[in-house]
Amino acid sequence: MELKDTIRAIENYPKEGIIFRDITTLLKDKDAFKKAVDEMAAKIDKDVDKIIGVEARGFIFGAALAYKLNKGFVPARKPGKLPYDKLIESYKLEYGEDSIEIHKDAIEAGEKIVIVDDLLATGGTAKACVNLVNRLKGEVSSLVFLTELEKLGGRKTLKGQRVYSIITY
Repeated sequence: MELKDTIRAIENYPKEGIIFRDITTLLKDKDAFKKAVDEMAAKIDKDVDKIIGVEARGFIFGAALAYKLNKGFVPARKPGKLPYDKLIESYKLEYGEDSIEIHKDAIEAGEKIVIVDDLLATGGTAKACVNLVNRLKGEVSSLVFLTELEKLGGRKTLKGQRVYSIITY
């Protein structure tokens, strides 16, 4: 089974000229979902301490990977969603700015961290997560994505990091 074949392409969503890669069709297929998690897990060093999952679809893969690899799970959330002391990191979007947060006690100094998300596009969100890990004195071991839109240059934004993607477009 080719995982790419389990992802639905929706043209002109959310706006004209965009092809949206809908992973819900992969997620509902138990064999495809298992294969995706297994392939992502194979990219992760065994000595990592925690997995960060980026809101929202990164939670799906990050939590599954943390469970499979017996690691802690840390949610990276949009602003205003975490209830305790947190760090916030802003990043630029094509038209504006957004932010991501994690709890200040989510990572201890020296811990090895893997950042997981469903999609690498421009790399802005992932880079913000890298910055949060660095601010907490953790070490980013790698970043693992289910899909990557190569033309948008996310790897360039994450230069110097170990970046893995399972499916590329």
